[in-house]
Amino acid sequence: MTGHIAALYRHPVKGFTPERLDAAELKAGATFPCDRLYTVENGPSGFDPDAPGFIPKQKFAVLAHIAEVARAKTRYDEAAGVLHAAADGRPPLSVRLTEEAGREAFAAWLTDLLGEAARGPLKVLQAPGDHRFMDHPKGHVSIINLASVRDLEARIGRPVDPLRFRANVYVEGWPAWAENGWEGRELMLGWARAKVFKPIVRCAATHVDPATAERDMDVVKALFDNYGHMNCGVYVHVTEGGRIAPGDAATAPQETPA
Repeated sequence: MTGHIAALYRHPVKGFTPERLDAAELKAGATFPCDRLYTVENGPSGFDPDAPGFIPKQKFAVLAHIAEVARAKTRYDEAAGVLHAAADGRPPLSVRLTEEAGREAFAAWLTDLLGEAARGPLKVLQAPGDHRFMDHPKGHVSIINLASVRDLEARIGRPVDPLRFRANVYVEGWPAWAENGWEGRELMLGWARAKVFKPIVRCAATHVDPATAERDMDVVKALFDNYGHMNCGVYVHVTEGGRIAPGDAATAPQETPA
């Protein structure tokens, strides 16, 4: 069963604007390139950069708790380490997130933007070494099957922007919801090989329209009411690295022989 990669996205700052890519180089055992490199602490989280460990997203400024985060439109220049941020009614910002002064400036800009929606104080954290601020401690790379999103749209009778699910890889050509049965099985993405870790259980972040910053749809309830689960997408672990790009084959696991 072969589909194809429809789009690739990274999220340099956890919870903020997805950035579409022309290609990505996956590495065995690693997370998606330039994904969740930074996060915005919403009050003290207990994160220790000298002993980095998983911190639940509830400690950060993310869409699950602060819909207004989507008002900030961000773009990260990886080569320069510079984040560009803009929002209606606010002056644009360009700061170097690799420097403490730049992180403090972004935190101040966000504090003004989010106001009482954030409990604060806000602080921008940079991931040390290979650590990344993932939603799951083993959620290395995330995939959305676009046929599953369209099936959900048909069930609820309204459009669902796939970017609500904040995945890295969006795939066309797989049967709707087939991915929920692939745990522990291998698939190919372009020249890379990956093993499916688990389905992704969705949260209130999906309720926010990424374009308008409005909490306008209860996607979690819609999933449960229509399918009896709250999953959409899967996490995978890269077992053999390789380049991937839109248009590349996305070969689903073969059926288990009888």
